[in-house]
Amino acid sequence: MALSRALNFCRSFSTVSSEPLRVCIVGSGPAGFYTADKILKAHEGAEVDIVDRLPTPFGLVRSGVAPDHPETKIVTNQFSRVAQNRRCSFIGNVSLGASISLAELRELYDAVVLSYGAESDQALGIPREDLSGIYAAREFVWWYNGHPDCRNLAPDLKSSDTAVIIGQGNVALDVARILLRPTSELATTDISCHALAALSESSIRKVYLVGRRGAAQAAFTAKELREVLRIKDLSIEIRLADLSKTPADEEELKNNRIKRRIHELLSKAATPATSVCNPGQKELHFVFFRKPDRFLESDCRSGHVAGLRVERTILKEDVGSGKQIAVGTGLFEEMECGLVLKSVGYKSIPVDGLPFDHRKGIVPNVRGRVLSEASEDAQVEKGMYVCGWLKRGPTGIIATNLYCAEETVASISEDVERGVVTSRSGLSKPGREGLLQLLDSRNVKIVPFGGWEKIDSEEKRRGSLKNKPREKLTSWQDLLEVATK
Repeated sequence: MALSRALNFCRSFSTVSSEPLRVCIVGSGPAGFYTADKILKAHEGAEVDIVDRLPTPFGLVRSGVAPDHPETKIVTNQFSRVAQNRRCSFIGNVSLGASISLAELRELYDAVVLSYGAESDQALGIPREDLSGIYAAREFVWWYNGHPDCRNLAPDLKSSDTAVIIGQGNVALDVARILLRPTSELATTDISCHALAALSESSIRKVYLVGRRGAAQAAFTAKELREVLRIKDLSIEIRLADLSKTPADEEELKNNRIKRRIHELLSKAATPATSVCNPGQKELHFVFFRKPDRFLESDCRSGHVAGLRVERTILKEDVGSGKQIAVGTGLFEEMECGLVLKSVGYKSIPVDGLPFDHRKGIVPNVRGRVLSEASEDAQVEKGMYVCGWLKRGPTGIIATNLYCAEETVASISEDVERGVVTSRSGLSKPGREGLLQLLDSRNVKIVPFGGWEKIDSEEKRRGSLKNKPREKLTSWQDLLEVATK
C-alpha cells in the first residue's frame, strides 16, 4: 500500500519526456561508486541513488583494506566527490530485503544495479569446522577494521602461541601481517581500538600459512609478500623441498613474470635448516602442499580447536583446464594451534527476487545484464544489472571494479538507447522521491552523505587525540547517534 501511494504521488505530475534516467545502486563499495560515476558522466541529467545497509559508505575500502595500507584508501576522496554531485545521493542504513525489497526498487527506478559484494564466506566442508577458535578471515578483518557487525568477535589471542591461516592469497597475508607486526607500528593507523588492545596482549608468536599447492602457484602478490617479509625481527620458515620446481612449474613460471618474482622472493627468504630462531622472535611459516583434512578438538577446552590435520598433496595436471591441481597422497600430519583463520574465499548472498548461480556464487549475467537463470535459455531481466564481485566473483583489486563498471554502464547505455529501461506507459519512475517516501512510511532512519560526514569528522577528531588518522566508531548505536546529531 505504501509503495502504491509513493508511485501514484510521484507519477501524478511527471512524464518520461521530461524526466531524467533514475538509477538505484545497491552497495556503496568501489563497484557501486565507479558505476555511479560512469552513469553520471554518460547520461546528462541522470539521477543516481546509492543505498547501503551500513551508515558508512565505501564498502571494503573501509572495512577490508588493511589499516597499515592508507595509500589504498585515498580512492575514497574520488568516491566522496561522486557522492557530493547534486545528481547523486548516498542513502545509508537501508537494508535490501528488510527495509525495502528488490521488487519495490524495480518499481521505483528505471534501472537497479546490484553491487553489494560478498558478505559471507566459503566453507572448507571438513569435520569439526564448527569448533570455537575457528574464524573466517573476513570476520577477523572486519574485527580489526571496526566493522559494526564484528566488533564483538573477540578472538582468543592469549591461550595459544600458534595460529594457522588456511589459504595463501593477499587476505591471508594481510591477517598474518596484522598478527605479527609490532603493535607500536599499528598504533598510528586507523585500526580499531578493541583490536589494538587485544593484539597488544596477544600471545601469538607463530603463524602458519597453509596452502594446497606449491610456491609456484601462490595466490598473493609480490607487493604483499615483500611487505610481510620486511616485518622487524620476524623469522621466515620455508621448507627448501617445497621450493623445488617440476618441469610443469618451470613452464608455469616462464609464462608468468609476477609468479616468477614471487618464487624468487620466497627462495631468498627461505631459512637454512641449521638456523635457529632467537628467543621470543616471531615466526611466519609458509606451508605448501598441505590440504586441510579435519580440525582437532582440545582435550582440556571442550569445543575449542587445538589443531589441524592436513594431508600431503602432489600436483597433477587437470585434463580439462590444463592447470596443476592438488591431489591427496594419503599421508597425514597434525599441526597444533589455538586459532584458525580460513582465507579460502568470500561468498555473495542472494536476496529474494534476484536470480543466483549457487555453483559459481554470482548473479547470472551477460555484460552486467542480469539473466533470469543460469542457463542458455535464460532471458534478460529488464532494468536489472549487476557489478563487482556479485557479477564476476570475489577476484581482482579495487581498480578491477572500474573496468567492471564500464562494461555494466555500457550495457545500461545501450538499453537506454533502445528504450528498454524506460517505461512505455508514458509515466516516469518515482526514483529518489518515491524511495524516501516509502522508507519514511516504514520508519527507516536513513543516513545521508551529510550524516556520514558527521561520522567522518568525529572519527578524525577522536583519532587526533591518539596520533591516529581516525578512531573508528564501531557500534551501530554510536554510528547512528553521531550521524543523526
